[in-house]
Amino acid sequence: MIDRDHILPLTRQAEILKLSRSGLYYRSRPVSPANLAIMRRIDELHLDYPFAGSRMLRDLLRGEGIEIGRDHVVSMMKHMGIEAIYRRPNTSKPIPGHKIYPYLLRNLPVTRPNQVWAMDITYIPMARGFVYLAAVVDWFTRRILSWRLSITMEVDFCLEAVEEAFAKHGKPEIFNTDQGSQFTSTAFTGLLSANAIAISMDGKGSWRDNVFVERLWRSIKYEEVYLRAYESVADARASLGAYIEFYNRKRPHSSLDARTPDAAYFGQATVAAA
Repeated sequence: MIDRDHILPLTRQAEILKLSRSGLYYRSRPVSPANLAIMRRIDELHLDYPFAGSRMLRDLLRGEGIEIGRDHVVSMMKHMGIEAIYRRPNTSKPIPGHKIYPYLLRNLPVTRPNQVWAMDITYIPMARGFVYLAAVVDWFTRRILSWRLSITMEVDFCLEAVEEAFAKHGKPEIFNTDQGSQFTSTAFTGLLSANAIAISMDGKGSWRDNVFVERLWRSIKYEEVYLRAYESVADARASLGAYIEFYNRKRPHSSLDARTPDAAYFGQATVAAA
């Protein structure tokens, strides 16, 4: 964790720990253990039933003996950064000054690494609290190119992850995200535009537009997060880092002809089936 009395500057400590600089001076109000338990259960239900809105989630929770009101569920979903995923009329209004870009990937053959990158954010429960995980993923190979944890939903940790991906892997032709406020911000779209990258955004509430990222979150949650009880942000970072290393280097994907994301991204031969 961050040591405010250490000789290293806070920004350097955040860089080493892969934490967002925006969270260095943030002081969140503690969430009660009871609410953290409900939020974790909402996260699990959202993975299993991504179409479920606040009313259905309330009823599912009540069916498990958890007495909760819809307004409380809405507040928790907002805090977690999740919403029901389904096709619906685009009646929501973007944040003033935030431009919404069209979805560019419909019927587009994605045939090579670095043609399209995608980015998303997900909620990560811990033993006492939670963090947010942002990841940049190569669309064709499913390789996680960079990632960051943050205790806030500010755009900074997303920008840091993108800049790291640029530094390590070059630049994609197209960058796809959802319509979250982090990704529609002028800071984020400006970074992409300044690097001559075409910007693509999912249709509002449409899971099909970025379904493989949803599958990535499902893998991370069921194969790593739900098996742990992270004691600290540093613990979460270390354990998630080990899993992401496994995911990229060792975990074969049927969609990649049993190759790993690393093998597909770097053009290595197909792994022989066991």
